[in-house]
Amino acid sequence: MSRFTDALNAQIANEFAAHQQYIAIAVHYDAETLPQLAAHFYQQAVEERNHAMMMVQYLLDSDADVLTPGVEAPTLQFADDREPVALALAQEQTVTQQITALVQVARDEADHSGEHFLGWFLDEQREEVASMKALLAIIDRAGIDNMLLVEDFLSRTGGVSAAPPSTPSPAAAGGAL
Repeated sequence: MSRFTDALNAQIANEFAAHQQYIAIAVHYDAETLPQLAAHFYQQAVEERNHAMMMVQYLLDSDADVLTPGVEAPTLQFADDREPVALALAQEQTVTQQITALVQVARDEADHSGEHFLGWFLDEQREEVASMKALLAIIDRAGIDNMLLVEDFLSRTGGVSAAPPSTPSPAAAGGAL
């Protein structure tokens, strides 16, 4: 396998780990009867799953080996209702660094197709980091003793978002959910 294939398989594991972490965060908010936050993170979990499956499809289309990774257990306990979003922001910042490193591996190997494929992910990460920063700022403004204000804001505005990627997403193996 090439370095890029190895690195992309490792990123598939990272995307599935992010998927699991977002489910754990969603469950935390569901258990706290914060349905808007729970729904936001359930949706984020689906997005991370789709990202992993896009990478699987790319490897399949490239006739490269695909490794189905196991992942470590996510964080399940949180000190307060702010901590899950702070964790999510840190996770998105880490994923951005991982994708950037993947782009560099593709460049180093002159894998122009791989580098082009990752362009959408770089744009997606910009959106993910921006929207998590916005959500954390909303929680900080409301305060953890006023999470129902966060719920109200999310309900009234339809959630937090940033400008989406400017190009269509890659195809996901088995279809995007």
